[in-house]
Amino acid sequence: MRRENGSSASEFLLLGLPIQPEQQGFFFFLFLAMYLTTVLGNLLIILLISLDHRLYTPMYFFLSHLAFSDVSLSSVTVPKMLRNMHTQRLAISYEGCISQMYFFLLFVCVDNFLLAVMAYDRYVAICHPLHYTIIMRGELCVILVACSWFFSGVHALLHTLLLSCLSFCADHTIPHFFCDLNELLRLTCSDTSLNELVIFTEGGVLTLLPLSAILGSYICIGATVLKVPSMKKIGKVFSTCGSHLFLVFLYYGTLAIIYFFPSSGNSTVKDAVASVMYVVVTPMLNPFIYSLRNRDMQLALQVLCRKVVIFAE
Repeated sequence: MRRENGSSASEFLLLGLPIQPEQQGFFFFLFLAMYLTTVLGNLLIILLISLDHRLYTPMYFFLSHLAFSDVSLSSVTVPKMLRNMHTQRLAISYEGCISQMYFFLLFVCVDNFLLAVMAYDRYVAICHPLHYTIIMRGELCVILVACSWFFSGVHALLHTLLLSCLSFCADHTIPHFFCDLNELLRLTCSDTSLNELVIFTEGGVLTLLPLSAILGSYICIGATVLKVPSMKKIGKVFSTCGSHLFLVFLYYGTLAIIYFFPSSGNSTVKDAVASVMYVVVTPMLNPFIYSLRNRDMQLALQVLCRKVVIFAE
């Protein structure tokens, strides 16, 4: 299975999560239930937003793209992980591995940008409410989302092309449940200095810029609220922004655990477990903590249920 150059075909072995054999069945059904919840919940969000004209606002426009990205992120990795757990066939082709890595990087980066865009939307809504409709006009919303997808695609394509130029050694075992870029770089026999430089510079910029935008937006929101402090206003802001902040902390917290606070002894196991948080858990929680508890979404869901009942009768 030795690769002589960057273009010859080979397979990789995905070892998956560090789960004991007697616990495989339990975790298989657990992750299957979580994946189905992720898909159904986020597709329900997209359906409600597309059917209810009251949800034709910038916030829900961004939310629909976030829901689609979350479904795609989970679908890139979780079905393959479940198949490996069920069949114990750990092999994945070279082309399949590279494709999985590309789409994983794409949707992670899209999530990164969309969280920043949604934070900016909340900043405009709270700090400049009288100018909200003027600032967050439809053209700007489309541009923000289009730029998020475009730059994410360029980001994923850049790392994929750089990786495809490398040669891999005889050991093709990946101690992860998907083809992670860092794990693939550890398997190569080529010089990875350029790859690491691009990860540190370009990857760092694409992570820190959205994070800075999120932090800046919420600092301005906090300053605006504290200018005229009132429990009613603080409660309204918290109900509007609290769920989004929870997703931000969960998303960036797991990324920080993996990339900025590496452990010395059992980093592979820790990375795999932390990856489950933003590949499986975070997309699953999105419908519950951000949307379905929202009053507008609840009303849209009630309208949809009434339509279904009337149609069934």
